Amino acid sequence: MDRQRLIILLEMAMMAALAFVFSQIKVFEMPQGGSVSLVMVPIALIAVRRGLTAGVVTGTLVGLLQLMTGSTLVNPVQVLLDYPLAFAFLGLTGLVRLSRYEKKQQRVAVLWGGLLIGVLGRLACHFTSGVIWFGQYAPEGMNVALYSFVYNITYLIPEMIIAGVVLSVVLGSASQLLFPARDRVA
Repeated sequence: MDRQRLIILLEMAMMAALAFVFSQIKVFEMPQGGSVSLVMVPIALIAVRRGLTAGVVTGTLVGLLQLMTGSTLVNPVQVLLDYPLAFAFLGLTGLVRLSRYEKKQQRVAVLWGGLLIGVLGRLACHFTSGVIWFGQYAPEGMNVALYSFVYNITYLIPEMIIAGVVLSVVLGSASQLLFPARDRVA
């Protein structure tokens, strides 16, 4: 294995471990699952730094760690949707390449756009799971799809905002964390 590939694998492992630790430090926790934490930050960081594959694999690892350490298991498909797939979708943040942009404002906007793509993927997973397996929690007379959407967006939007703010600060003060050495710009 070449040195560069080993470095990337090590970075992915460190970001997965950090994301898992951050997921245990909750700002807010929802009654039927889901919480606001910093879990998105390391996944998005590695996705932006190393690309789509690294982000998706790291997200999948985080989802599997979440699954093994206390999760709600209702159905095998629900398990896949709520854990490995949902967190893998956060790796879609890696679709953006910050090194293509020169101005800080452009980079920040692209970074937030990447986060939005990842969160929308994660929302799709949790929304689907909520409609199919957790509809019984919807208040009497409320549309199950609307309930699932509102429930999941209640913690995903704040989590995205926190991750976006943290990563914007990193971009402004320690941008080398978001760019591998070969892509760094002055």
